[in-house]
Amino acid sequence: MSKTTRATLALAKAGIAHSVHAYAYDPDAARIGLQAAEALGVPPGRLLKTLMAQVDGKPVCVLVPSDREVSLKRLAAAFGGKSAAMMRPAEAERLTGYHVGGISPLGQKRAVPVLIDADALAHAQVFVNGGQRGLQILLAPADLVAALGARTEAVT
Repeated sequence: MSKTTRATLALAKAGIAHSVHAYAYDPDAARIGLQAAEALGVPPGRLLKTLMAQVDGKPVCVLVPSDREVSLKRLAAAFGGKSAAMMRPAEAERLTGYHVGGISPLGQKRAVPVLIDADALAHAQVFVNGGQRGLQILLAPADLVAALGARTEAVT
C-alpha cells in the first residue's frame, strides 16, 4: 500500500506536520470508522469519519467522531440551509475522487465547504482518512481546520 495520496501530498505542500498510519481495513465492518479506531488502538472519538452530504442540494463535507452520528438538522442549520441529506456513495466517489471507505477531507477533486464537529478540538491530535482504505493521517485539529479552511460547530 502506498502511503502517498492526494491527501498526504496536500499536507506536505502546506507544510503541515502529520504522520501516516496503515491498518487492516475490513470491508465487511458494520461501521468503518469504529473498525479503524479499534485496529489503530485509539479511542473512537479521536478518529474522525469523513461524510459527504448535501445542504439544499449543494455538496458539503463534514467530519465527526467515528462513534457519533451527524444531526442532519444541525448540519443544515450550520450551513444556513433548510435541509440536509447524506450523499449517495457513487456521487461522493465521483465528487471526491476517492473510494468509499477511503474518502479523505484533504485533496478532494473538487473543493467543497467543510465543517468539523467542535468535539474534535478537544483532542491534541486526531485521525482522518488518508485517501485510501486502510490509511489514516494523524495531525493536530487546528492544523486540519487550517488545511481545509474549515469551520467548527457542534453537529452531532
